[in-house]
Amino acid sequence: MARAPEIRDAHFPGRAPIDAYGNGGFRFADMSHRGSLLCLPSGIYGWDMEEGAALTVDAFARVLQETGVEFLLVGTGRDLRTLPAPLKAAFRGRGISSDSMGTGAAVRTYNIMLGEMRPVAAALIAV
Repeated sequence: MARAPEIRDAHFPGRAPIDAYGNGGFRFADMSHRGSLLCLPSGIYGWDMEEGAALTVDAFARVLQETGVEFLLVGTGRDLRTLPAPLKAAFRGRGISSDSMGTGAAVRTYNIMLGEMRPVAAALIAV
């Protein structure tokens, strides 16, 4: 009997700039990923988030559990969406400053801050 393939969360164990975005995904570290991403100090992870979905504390649980994040950029898709007050409060409670912007602007800002070796993370909704 054949074993079912093991399906794991997408994960790149390191930090890398985002080389391209669009068409529903991202390119980084000579790889491509379809869907949204969390770019954290511990690595880059696939994120089950779609444009227009609710920005809840639960949706950002992995970010809130991460250490070493002082600033979070949230790429909210094609359009800017403000972060709900409970989510901003959860970030502040962990010492994380946050800013939301369209995904393109978030990618560009993340790459600059990463290049400056700043303690930045990004939650990027695919466009």
